[in-house]
Amino acid sequence: MAIKQFNLLKTQRFLPLFITQFLSAFNDNVFKNALIILITYEALNDTTINSALLINMIAALFVLPFFLFSATAGQVADKYEKSRLISTIKLVEIGIMALATIGFYKEQITLLMVTLFLLGTHSSFFGPLKYAILPDHLKTKELIAGNGLIEAGTFLAILLGTIMGGILIIYKLGEFIICSVLMMAAVIGWISSWYIPQAKTDNPNLKVRVNFLKETVNIMAYAKAHKEIFIVIIAISWFWLFGSVFITQMPIFSKVILHANEHVFTFFISIFSVGIALGSLLCNRLLKGNVHATYVPLGAIGMMLFTVDLFFASHNLIQNQSTPLLGVANLLSTVHGVRVTIDLFFIALAGGIYTVPLYAILQHRSEVAHRARVIASNNIMNALFMVIAALLTTLALSLGYNVLQVLLATSLLNILMALYTHQLTVMKHG
Repeated sequence: MAIKQFNLLKTQRFLPLFITQFLSAFNDNVFKNALIILITYEALNDTTINSALLINMIAALFVLPFFLFSATAGQVADKYEKSRLISTIKLVEIGIMALATIGFYKEQITLLMVTLFLLGTHSSFFGPLKYAILPDHLKTKELIAGNGLIEAGTFLAILLGTIMGGILIIYKLGEFIICSVLMMAAVIGWISSWYIPQAKTDNPNLKVRVNFLKETVNIMAYAKAHKEIFIVIIAISWFWLFGSVFITQMPIFSKVILHANEHVFTFFISIFSVGIALGSLLCNRLLKGNVHATYVPLGAIGMMLFTVDLFFASHNLIQNQSTPLLGVANLLSTVHGVRVTIDLFFIALAGGIYTVPLYAILQHRSEVAHRARVIASNNIMNALFMVIAALLTTLALSLGYNVLQVLLATSLLNILMALYTHQLTVMKHG
């Protein structure tokens, strides 16, 4: 029987963690999108660097800490008590937001970029903690429900943060409003972290080694030596590759392919985020609380099928480039516009169904004393896959392929991922 998922939000063993991680994802995206808007539309004081290059640097600076610090973060999370570590990390976030306030006030791009790197560092340490602590406070039958809520909350926080960051920064006193929001969210996140119950210390005798290159190799070797764990890590990383291709190409898809305005882009991002959130929540009903991969290959197939339909629907929707840009109302007044919207929603829904069981399996099948380092190795692989996605997409576009062809090619690879993850469904469940 599936537990009543939202009942977890009434418990101290889950709600404070949920609030803390929601506000963390929210803050990251408020800051990143506000910075992107400032770089794109405002002349910041201390830079003559091309804005397009700076925007690409934003993505790189946020991902870089996952390569540099994940191995250390995993060791620390396995050695020390997790709830107090989370509180410490959230306190550090308040300091990072203070730095952001100075950067926005003085419009110093260098300081804002340093802040972005520090936010990525904060996330690289918080990630292993928030996923590794879940099995300490949730029963096995609650892991699917808990991960579904975490995943849904994360994507809704990303959506809310992205929209608020873009909207608030353009107002008069926008920097002041943004900094107030960032600081308030950081403080509330810190306060909520106080109420996360203490967890057992999994490996108190672990010696933390700071040689990140050697330890990165070690934790990746450990993951590779455990076949089921490694399959799950590759499968989760595929989800982030697939999702990053969609999210990063969505502005071009909206404007260049569909000849639609920025409101359509925001509408598509909203549909995509809500789809993933609902798919994540649906997992608990489908799996009835059981931690296994039954629906993971079907999720991969769903992502492929709806992307193929998106490809053909978009071709039917392509407008004359001399006409005014399509708005949301114009888009939804056409059969093919509705079809594109439905396709995007179900691509995301399938993505939620695909990814939530994988996180639960990763937590449940990992050795307790090594769990945080396993999650850290997953974060490293996720980051690597997203970098590969960016490089391959850039290469494909430079060779003359359009965004629709890139999306189609990416989606067809889900056939391979469905076959790959099918191995999980026939492995003995723990």
